[in-house]
Amino acid sequence: MNPAGRAGRELLAAAVTHAPPESTQQAVGYPSLFLLIVIGALVPVVPTGALVSSAAVVAFHQTSPLSLLLVFVVSSLAAFLGDVTLYWLGQRGMRSRNGSRWLAAIRDRAPEERLAQAQAKLAAHGVTVLVLSRLVPAGRIPVMLACLMARMPLRRFVRGNVPACLAWTLTYQLIGILGGSLFPEPWEGVVAAVGLTVVISAAPAVWRRLRGSRP
Repeated sequence: MNPAGRAGRELLAAAVTHAPPESTQQAVGYPSLFLLIVIGALVPVVPTGALVSSAAVVAFHQTSPLSLLLVFVVSSLAAFLGDVTLYWLGQRGMRSRNGSRWLAAIRDRAPEERLAQAQAKLAAHGVTVLVLSRLVPAGRIPVMLACLMARMPLRRFVRGNVPACLAWTLTYQLIGILGGSLFPEPWEGVVAAVGLTVVISAAPAVWRRLRGSRP
């Protein structure tokens, strides 16, 4: 073996040997996961689904039997609090004469076609449509705006949002568990889980573009 290869292996072994213990990883990882998901719910630029899947991969490879449960609880609670906060801010904007920047941001992320579909589904199925909106990529904001325009009370929105956040977390956590079970190394499972969530997120937009390009 050449000296460069030997040095690389020794460096990698040293990094693995001196990796922080699980307790330290959890003390830093769970608060970070919670904060990032809340931010992603308020400002949908953070890929929260990929975060949940990646956290599930890491938890799958840990020795603690409660790791996956903690990922589920932290992710569900963060998604719920983020959604409720954004809806409350949207309600304040609806009641304000001049609106608000939060309401304007929600409107900007809800195309007219998607909003019309969300309003039709909300009228037909009520708050149960919130569950589907969380599972369909880019479906959460149009449905939330439809609820705001229908003047849905916060309490009723909360009742529909609880199962929505639980179902969303479970779905992306199962993706992470699948990635963790297929690969021996956590980083390989994280790459696979992130790739799968990106494909799932991009699929609806690609499909709509293909349909729009047809004569």
